[in-house]
Amino acid sequence: MTMADKLQADSAGRQGGSTQPFAKVDAFTDRPFAGNPAAVCVLPAARDERWMQLVAREMNLAETAFLVRRSNGYDLRWFTPACEVDLCGHATLASAHVLWEDGHLPTAATARFHTRSGLLTAARRESLIWLDFPATPAVEAPVPPELARGLGVPLRFVGRTPFDYLVELDSEEMVRGLAPDLALLARLPVRGVIVTAASASGEQEFVSRFFAPAAGVPEDPVTGSAHCALAPFWGARLGRTELRGYQASERGGLVRVRLAGDRVLLGGQAVTVLRGELLQ
Repeated sequence: MTMADKLQADSAGRQGGSTQPFAKVDAFTDRPFAGNPAAVCVLPAARDERWMQLVAREMNLAETAFLVRRSNGYDLRWFTPACEVDLCGHATLASAHVLWEDGHLPTAATARFHTRSGLLTAARRESLIWLDFPATPAVEAPVPPELARGLGVPLRFVGRTPFDYLVELDSEEMVRGLAPDLALLARLPVRGVIVTAASASGEQEFVSRFFAPAAGVPEDPVTGSAHCALAPFWGARLGRTELRGYQASERGGLVRVRLAGDRVLLGGQAVTVLRGELLQ
């Protein structure tokens, strides 16, 4: 019996099958209590949006992922504690990890996700999970006063992606030491703010942090979707198609990126840290 079969059998044996298993996974890390945590719910059938939003608020993580099987993959939706989002990397990586670990998919199979951002895929190659995501390059943009005051440091470059502002600072030290005014950043008409600089070490090419207070996420620990903008940004500056990015949050995490035309491959690892059941 696979883990998926066991979870379904255990669920069916309680309260007429009304319980819903979930897993909590730390993504973009190879050790527990680091990287970015996401909750993953593989649903037997679609649930209404209000229920999913309430579950995400209850989980109180940057993202909760909900999956429903279909003939050629899974429908996948992502919710923060405050809203549904159009693209999320770490919760997609966590979802693929759960599908393979729990036996929903053979370990050699490619995971196919139908999302608000189109078809996304995940594949296991040696020790990494590789996500195939759309590139979201930043276009240079005027600096809103809330952004300048909210960050409170000199801004080397400001660009706008379909989702976020991308801001380059002068040094890794400035990125790591940044203490933004989140109330000001929450006024911006975007999902969040990516802040980045060239790395001062040889272990990675760039560092970043991501703030999304308007979406209910003051600082996201490791943001896969932000690297869909960071990869083309640093690829153009450094003349490279393969790079390593470290998101310098308190938990921290490494994201490997490969540019492939208008797509970005995001590579990382994941660790399951918790399993449970929703009783409602």
